[in-house]
Amino acid sequence: MAVRLLLVNQYGVNVGFYLLVPYLAAHMTGDLGMSAAAAALVLGVRNLAQQGLFPVGGTAADRLGARRVIIAGCGLRAVGFGLFALGDGPAVLMGAAVLSGLAGALFNPAVRAYIAVEAPDRARAFALFNVFAQAGALCGPVLGAVLLLVGFRTVAVTAALIFLVLTAAQAVALPAREVPPSGGSVLGDWRACLGDRRFLAFAFALSGMYALQNQLYLVLPLEAERTTGRPEAVAAVFVIATVATLVSQVPLTRFLDRPARRPHAITGGLAVMGLGFLAPAFLPGPAPVVVAVLGLAVGVMMAQPFVYDRVGSYGGPDRAGTYFGMFYLVSGIVAAASTVVIGWAGPRGPLVCAAVGLACAGGAAALARRSPDPP
Repeated sequence: MAVRLLLVNQYGVNVGFYLLVPYLAAHMTGDLGMSAAAAALVLGVRNLAQQGLFPVGGTAADRLGARRVIIAGCGLRAVGFGLFALGDGPAVLMGAAVLSGLAGALFNPAVRAYIAVEAPDRARAFALFNVFAQAGALCGPVLGAVLLLVGFRTVAVTAALIFLVLTAAQAVALPAREVPPSGGSVLGDWRACLGDRRFLAFAFALSGMYALQNQLYLVLPLEAERTTGRPEAVAAVFVIATVATLVSQVPLTRFLDRPARRPHAITGGLAVMGLGFLAPAFLPGPAPVVVAVLGLAVGVMMAQPFVYDRVGSYGGPDRAGTYFGMFYLVSGIVAAASTVVIGWAGPRGPLVCAAVGLACAGGAAALARRSPDPP
């Protein structure tokens, strides 16, 4: 029951997020008359607040209980998105950005830690989690586009109300689990996590997955528009990736969740992601871009449920939140740096993406040989 509720919660989280965020920059530069640099600063602060505070949210989940942190995160995002509806000055918008980012830093690791501890079959639970998340990411922008006909404030108020409903639902229906007493300090937990060499090697190797996922917003849309000459081809990139995930995620995870196949799911997923980018790197036309989009979608479907499963195993029931938080921080920083390099490469971006995917697949394979299972 608890895991099912969190799946629905993730659908709502993504509907609410993608309902508003894709239209936020246009609102700030158009409706509010802000410069592109000022709008980018607000968006950057939101992302920095979330990315930089992931360890705080994860540790809070371990020490206060994941349920409390999930509820607090949803409530904070309701407030943050509400401020986007009410505010038109830089200070209010910056406050909304900080609150919205902090909210994500709280509930993202907490939700995954809760599932990692409570789900009897973590890989399949995370596969369903990805399906619900993708469905929300598909529905959110469509609903946002409809509400935008009324006005941006309607969009922001609706997004805030969605998170308010999610807050109430978690408070009423999400069971609390017993929080084991902590045997040390917060800094001690962080030192133990950062001192876990196998975990850090895993996080660095898997940063490639997030770096390549980011190319749904950079390389692949640019290639789609360049090869077709049609701006609407950008939307096709997202539709293809989302539909593939909705249709194939659960059966693919079920197929891979066997003793003989499971150890190769992560390495194989990274390799498929990298190989997919070889098509647009060496072949002209839109068809190779479709190959890269499908390769990326299939690779993520192969790897991601087992990545989350393994992070949960590294952390165990007492430190699952801390490990998820640190995993997001480390892999996010490396992925961001990789994305800068990919963007700098320009037309050679797909080739760099292929190299990143294959190099990380090699790193994950080497790590699996040295340390097949977390302690």
